[in-house]
Amino acid sequence: MRGAHDKSSQSDNRTRRFPRGSLCTAALALAFASCLISRPAPAEAPRIEPAVLQDLLKGPFALPAGTQPIPATGTAQPTAAWTEFCRRLPRECAVDTRERSVIELTREVWATLVRVNLEVNTTIRPLTDRAHWNVEDRWDFPDDGMGDCEDYQLLKRRKLVEAGLPRRALLMTVVIDDEKAGHAVLMVRTDRGDFILDNKRDAILPWNDTGYAFVKREGQDSLAWASLEPLPSPIVTANR
Repeated sequence: MRGAHDKSSQSDNRTRRFPRGSLCTAALALAFASCLISRPAPAEAPRIEPAVLQDLLKGPFALPAGTQPIPATGTAQPTAAWTEFCRRLPRECAVDTRERSVIELTREVWATLVRVNLEVNTTIRPLTDRAHWNVEDRWDFPDDGMGDCEDYQLLKRRKLVEAGLPRRALLMTVVIDDEKAGHAVLMVRTDRGDFILDNKRDAILPWNDTGYAFVKREGQDSLAWASLEPLPSPIVTANR
């Protein structure tokens, strides 16, 4: 994965990537059959100091350089855990085609993305679905303050919708990360390209700067998901 370049200034040190030491291997449909997770205990995971977080949130926020959107190549099946999530909370999965499918990325919107991403990353404790729910993969809101990758992103999505952004442009996305593992991120589709909110890093990056392989994402016109790259699809995203 790529983070910001390490520099000597205090400002750059504050805005660089804050690694969380996450390592997880989720089952892949053709290549993986089990999940192996190795990550420091939540109490040991590096966190942004509250004073630094408040400093970051003061802005001003310079807009990122634009990037090309990632093209969809067809339709795809969502994970079984997403299907179950939608059965329990159908309103969270409904597609309203009256909403904008692309967000105008103003300084105000960028500041909102940065704030929500940092707040969720620093307040939710990482915990696997096996430890949390005694199941391999469950997508849900981390209302008890704990969750794994998809739970972080679902909470960010909910907070961004509450902040006035259209859900149709905030897409749950399945990737294969730098450890060749299934992982869930949140894709934000903007007029400056597609940007990724992630619990494994605090920087919001263009999709093509993450180092991830993009498998599929939510659809914007129907409940069907969109395929992105011709890759084996993870069965689960059991990722802290």
